[in-house]
Amino acid sequence: MFDDALEIVIVGQTDSGRAFRPSDWAERLCGMMSIFGEDRHLSYSPYLKPVMSANVRCVVADRELERIDPAAYSFLMGFARDNELTLRPGRKTARPEDVAAELTPIQNELGHRLDGG
Repeated sequence: MFDDALEIVIVGQTDSGRAFRPSDWAERLCGMMSIFGEDRHLSYSPYLKPVMSANVRCVVADRELERIDPAAYSFLMGFARDNELTLRPGRKTARPEDVAAELTPIQNELGHRLDGG
């Protein structure tokens, strides 16, 4: 499902068009994967974020979660299915850090050429 997407969006709207309740469902769902950082503050996982899209609460799940924690990813997809929530693809373009990693060798080669090497 959505194989070309980097993210899957769980939309807080049922297949029949009703708003999903409770109103803080997205924060609760993302809270299950929250972690305490070194600053002793609770933070959402980088793989799961609550967002608002077109005035509808949603959860954006990074597809990388499917690789690093298949059980958590399966739970999320099961949650969406069991509650008849709409799924849609998220971003399909590369993450900034992926682009930076790809550019570094190119930048190094370009710098080498400019230095006369």
